[in-house]
Parts: sequence; C-alpha cells; structure tokens
Amino acid sequence: MEAIINSLQATFPTLRFTAGLTFYWSPETNEVFYKAQSRKPQHIWSLLHETGHALLEHQSYRADVELLKLEVAAWEKAKDLAKPLKVEIDEDHIQDCLDTYRDWLYRRSICPTCTTKCLQQADMAHYRCFNCHTVWRVTPSRFCRAYRSTKNIKRQSLVFHSTDSF
Repeated sequence: MEAIINSLQATFPTLRFTAGLTFYWSPETNEVFYKAQSRKPQHIWSLLHETGHALLEHQSYRADVELLKLEVAAWEKAKDLAKPLKVEIDEDHIQDCLDTYRDWLYRRSICPTCTTKCLQQADMAHYRCFNCHTVWRVTPSRFCRAYRSTKNIKRQSLVFHSTDSF
C-alpha cells in the first residue's frame, strides 16, 4: 500500500493522502483518506476509487441517481489508475460496491403507501408516487437506513387537462 500511495502522491502532487479510519475523498480539504496498515487488495482498490473521485473533482450530488453516476465514473477512473501500477481491480468487487448504491436508490424509491417504485422529483427533495400520488421525503444521507417520511407533506391529487395525451 505504501508504494502505491507514494506513486499516487508523486503523480498527483496537488492531492494529499492521509491515513484515517476508512477510505474516502474530502473535497473540502483536497485529501484522500485511507486505512493505514492495509494489505488487502480491496483496500488498494478503494484507495484508487477514492483517488478517482478526487481526480474527477467530485464535490456533491443533487439527484439520487447522480450519486450512482459519480460512483461508476470513480470506478472507471480507478481502473485507469490501476493499469500503470499493475493492479487489477476485480470487476465483481466493483459491481458489489455499485450494488450497495443501487439497493440504496431502490429502497428510497418505494412508495411508503402502496409500495410502487417511483422516481425522484425535479426539486431533488421529494419522491412522488404515480400510482397513489403520495409525496415523500427521504433522508439525504447515503450512510443510513432509507427512511421515507410523509409527515408534513400534503397528499397531491392528479389533475388531467384536456390537452393531456395518453
């Protein structure tokens, strides 16, 4: 791990690599955090993935599906970074990691009233069921359970206009 960190630091001197408790990219401090004393291949892959976020200048996301796109892009960048380092990232590992985000998106999209799968609305703060018209919010955190709350949100009715086509 030390040799890879040294190589990344030499190649990307504007990035800081800092030992921490977990792997993550901090756009606020321009640091890639990594687990010290790591020996597992998955840890090297995580380091490359987080470096991918840094090099792609990922800052934040608004839409839930945008987060998944950022994750896919970071893994693609990680694969590019791995080649000159002679590291091969297991594609199953990448898909397992992406599955955690896909599962998160799926859980958030389930209507709490009728369990229909729905889409996030344009305001990026609500989901709206096209079946029963329930509107709900979800927690912005991707690190906790996907709570869906309809509290203090009015139930919206669907209105068709004569110009609507079916």
